[in-house]
Amino acid sequence: MSFEAITDIAQAEAEAKATVSNAEARAKQMLADAESAGKAAVEAACAKAEGELAQLKVKAEEKAAGDAEALDRELEKEKAALRAKAEARLDQAAALVVERIVNS
Repeated sequence: MSFEAITDIAQAEAEAKATVSNAEARAKQMLADAESAGKAAVEAACAKAEGELAQLKVKAEEKAAGDAEALDRELEKEKAALRAKAEARLDQAAALVVERIVNS
C-alpha cells in the first residue's frame, strides 16, 4: 500500500471517530435536554395542580361558610318558633299552677 493510501485511511478513520464522538455528544446533550424538559414539565404540572387545589380549597371553604350561615339562620328560626311556643304555654302553665293552689 502506498503512503498516500495509508494516510487517506488514517484520515478516514479519524473522521469516522470524530463523527461518532460528535454523534455521542449530541445524543448525550439531547438526553440531558429531554430530562430537563421533562423535569420542567413535571414542575409546571405540580405548580398548576397546587394552584387548582388552592382555588378548590377556597371555594370549598366559601361554600362551607355559606352552608353554615344558612343552617344557622334556619336553626335561629326554629329556636324562635320553639321559644314562642314555650312562652305561649308558660301562661297556661302559670294559670294552671295558680288554679291548683287556689283550689287546694
